[in-house]
Amino acid sequence: MFSQTLQSNMGSSAAPEDGVVVDIEKKGEEPNEWSLWVLNAPEPPGLWHDLVGSVSSIISQYQGNASSLRSQTGPKLVLSFLQAIFPILDWGRNYSVISFRNDLLAGLTIASLCIPQGIGYATLARLDPEYGLYTSAVPPLIYAIMGSSREVATGPVAVVSLLLSSMTQKLIDPSTDPLGYTKLVLTATLFAGIFQAAFGLMRLGFLLEFLSHAATVGFTAGAAIVIGLQQLKGLFGFQRFTNKTDVVSVTMSVHESLDLPWNYSNLVLGCSFLVFILVSRFLGKRKRKLFWLPAITPLASVMLSTLIVFLTRADVHGVNIIKHVKGGLNPSSVNQLELNSPYIARVAKIGLVAAVVALTESVSVGRSFASMRGYHLDGNKEMVSIGFMNIIGSFTSCYVAAGSFSRTAVNVAAGCETAGSNIVMAITVVISLLCFTKLLYFTPTAILASIIISALPGLVDFSEAFRIWKLDKLDFLACAGAFFGVLFFSVEIGLLVAVVISFSNIIMISIRPGTETLGRLPETDLFCDVHQYPMAVETAGVLIIRVKSALLCFANANFVRERIMKWVANEEAADENEGGTRRTIQLVIIDASNLVNIDTSGIASLEELYKSLVLQGKQLAIANPRWQVIHKLKAANFVRTIGGRVFLTVAEAAGCKLD
Repeated sequence: MFSQTLQSNMGSSAAPEDGVVVDIEKKGEEPNEWSLWVLNAPEPPGLWHDLVGSVSSIISQYQGNASSLRSQTGPKLVLSFLQAIFPILDWGRNYSVISFRNDLLAGLTIASLCIPQGIGYATLARLDPEYGLYTSAVPPLIYAIMGSSREVATGPVAVVSLLLSSMTQKLIDPSTDPLGYTKLVLTATLFAGIFQAAFGLMRLGFLLEFLSHAATVGFTAGAAIVIGLQQLKGLFGFQRFTNKTDVVSVTMSVHESLDLPWNYSNLVLGCSFLVFILVSRFLGKRKRKLFWLPAITPLASVMLSTLIVFLTRADVHGVNIIKHVKGGLNPSSVNQLELNSPYIARVAKIGLVAAVVALTESVSVGRSFASMRGYHLDGNKEMVSIGFMNIIGSFTSCYVAAGSFSRTAVNVAAGCETAGSNIVMAITVVISLLCFTKLLYFTPTAILASIIISALPGLVDFSEAFRIWKLDKLDFLACAGAFFGVLFFSVEIGLLVAVVISFSNIIMISIRPGTETLGRLPETDLFCDVHQYPMAVETAGVLIIRVKSALLCFANANFVRERIMKWVANEEAADENEGGTRRTIQLVIIDASNLVNIDTSGIASLEELYKSLVLQGKQLAIANPRWQVIHKLKAANFVRTIGGRVFLTVAEAAGCKLD
């Protein structure tokens, strides 16, 4: 190994900034103890070890602490296992009268919101109104038993309803074959539940990260605008309207419908109650004690508007009404699942897309409120509970359900303490199905449109989009791509654009990772980017480069090698261009602290880099290599090739010492 001499040792008056002169002519020194620590590290775990660890992690997901379970026997072991699968067995043991009172109030409050929303979202999904009530009854009960969130209120949501209608109606037109359309939606719900449960059981929650936060913001905003435009049909009482979801088709359909005869009574009625709902929401936000007001206003609007239409017989004079809503408990829909349908592959795709969107909304809502209340929410367990919720829902005439942000916010504001509020909400909906559906006959469709429109402003988050723009322009590109994809093409195109842009960002970062030159901070052994820290001093005769990537592989190896050689050429030419003496680089140090792994292409690029440097009379050293990296460099004899110049720290490699 080569030795280093400090120029600053020549005199006590020498400043630290004078730098280090590296003497690479002396050889034969033995590696110091720190370098031996790096070179003699034990062999890292192999691929088989990682696979076994992953499988073991999946198997023990619901076993909690393995050691504690092994110490239990008989009934206690069974109870612990059941509590992991059904959290209600855990929090139910300590359930108090006070908790029941708070959950009862919260459940009744969100029920008053979910009943009109459920009917409205069912019409958005192009289903009969009762399917929205079915989806507000069974899924919340299943989630209350299996879900681990205390606050999430489940049921039909706007974005998933739009997604199902926009994709499924391409297979069967609901206006010509409503039964066939309904069967495909229920089948898609079954597939969505299967995918969701599989993601959780196999601990594949990381797949949701491919739909980034920025993409979700853009996608949700675009879907909200499309949903709002589509509700103009009900708000104006148009008889003819497009089935397409892009903004151009919807806008043209609105323009064409305005030229046809339409009844202004629908618009007056809908806009009046829309103003009523928005004002109540404004008052609820201004005064915390009035949190219940925006929650009950939609149901009050339905009841009041229905009474007005019934008393005035406005339906005879052109006001569109819901008419028949089927009552009774959720009927079985097992025989309606079209598993032998010629569209089965496309229905499975619809289920997959709906599963990802529903999980993204549900898990993000659950984690947000869990962090506010100071507890951890296991995303994989949530996926399993939501998956089984939708699987069982598909057997009981429910379409895809998810956690709703608006209903969850109302649930928290109403003081819920456990998932018992979901049980109260579900029971209230069941009672409504049994007793009150006939009262919905005269409910005007304009009211349902106004309820849906009133819920949309919360889905368009301009402040968050602006924050994304300030923080990361590439992230904002994914946000804008999802937004315009949904707005001008379709929901699935918007999702595809968002995922493609997110993947492109990852690929660009992987293929073209940045590099930075390091300098020593004065009077320290810390080496930092000289551009970020202008006070950092470059070491004389030494060029220290850090690769800003976790992997040096076939995709970026040649790019990194060319960047390093370019840095060397630029550094030597810089002083000469400024009128000074030509700077000679004797040693290039690669700070490998960021590199987690390296493949054969990465090793080959390092070998080519070493040969190029040797031809120019320079040497190469590696500092702070990670476990997998040094193991592979040793196996490839690269450590011997560079003369054993491997160091534990950059300071050691550069030969820097504190004065």
